[in-house]
Amino acid sequence: MTDTYVRYETEGKIGFITLARPAKLNAINQAMKSQIIDTFAEADNDPSTSVIVLRAEGRSFCVGFDIGNNPGRDEKRDDPRRWDASMHRSLEMALAPWRNNKLTIASVQGHVLGGGCELAMMCDMTVAADNATFGEPEVRFAHLGPVLVMPWIIGLKRAREILLSGDTIDAQTALNFGMVNRVVPLAELEDATLKFAKRYALIAPEALKWGKRAINRGAEIGGFRAAIEAGAEALTSLWTIKTETGAEFDRMVVEKGLKAALEWRSGQFKE
Repeated sequence: MTDTYVRYETEGKIGFITLARPAKLNAINQAMKSQIIDTFAEADNDPSTSVIVLRAEGRSFCVGFDIGNNPGRDEKRDDPRRWDASMHRSLEMALAPWRNNKLTIASVQGHVLGGGCELAMMCDMTVAADNATFGEPEVRFAHLGPVLVMPWIIGLKRAREILLSGDTIDAQTALNFGMVNRVVPLAELEDATLKFAKRYALIAPEALKWGKRAINRGAEIGGFRAAIEAGAEALTSLWTIKTETGAEFDRMVVEKGLKAALEWRSGQFKE
């Protein structure tokens, strides 16, 4: 029996999608990835709502993909066909808020990293707690996340600095960069997000739906969707390469655990 990692519930005209794997800081495993896709489809088809809030249980929104529990990783490293399928499944998950016909608001706290950062950026708007930390650290393990949406959100130069260094930014910097819409105290995140969502729930559902569609179609005509998909395909080859850094990181994960491997790599950037 598959565990439930994603919940869907409603309150008035607002649907809530909740990431519910707090013990793992909502790290996305294969089952959770599928549940995110399915739950967004369920929310999209719910006639009672016009606004969706994506939120998470626990102290962090999402630390990214569950790299500490990836069966068969070594066997498939040099097989681009298997990585291609995995990358496109991750792309399908990240695009779920973008494809959804309803206005989607991310409500984030704590770690907003890797695939979690990509998922939040794909939402139409984001309300962040003041303790939120954003970034995509995969490059430090000789990888890059499958969804290169950040350049479209904050611009090329800022995105290069973050994506190619693995550095993180705080909530205020994310606000200044245009990555989030609001920053509120952590204790007020739930109430502030609900107030924000209720304001948009007052708008006619048809206006929200076609307004979102017009904005998204304009971005897609400008190359957004094609660039995102091309990026996923281009990065497939990177995931098949066994780099010196990546090999050492994987060895440490096996021998000492994921936490030790992360601390080893992060420590090199503090000097």
